[in-house]
Amino acid sequence: MADLRLNAAMGRKKKGSGAESEERSSEPNAFGALDALGDLPAGPEALVPISPARTSKRGQKNTRRGRVDIVRQTAHRGGKAVTIVKNFTGIGQAEKQDLAKLMRKACGVGGTVKDGCIEIQGDKREEVKRILLEAGFEPVFSGG
Repeated sequence: MADLRLNAAMGRKKKGSGAESEERSSEPNAFGALDALGDLPAGPEALVPISPARTSKRGQKNTRRGRVDIVRQTAHRGGKAVTIVKNFTGIGQAEKQDLAKLMRKACGVGGTVKDGCIEIQGDKREEVKRILLEAGFEPVFSGG
């Protein structure tokens, strides 16, 4: 037993030592008390991703949420392009934040919600259009 402790302190273990397996079996099982409880729930259900698209009262996806404008802007930004989505109707700040997060992740760039508009860094109009179509909006390219 002293050899085992000495070798363990030095970071070495003896192979084929039966004393070590005897020590493990004598320790109490930490989860043994859970077996006595019987039928425990299996765990949380599969997480459902939060979708920014709202559903109607009848449970169908709302595909007519209104027109939104997608604009590419470079003015006052040092020549860098920014994609701006504006003219949302009937949508709250929280849903704009969710949409912006989805756009940032899909485009792999930064962005923000400012003055009721979603700003995405870079010229990402096509990717933004796809996301807005999936959310039920009617995106329209406007401006230059």
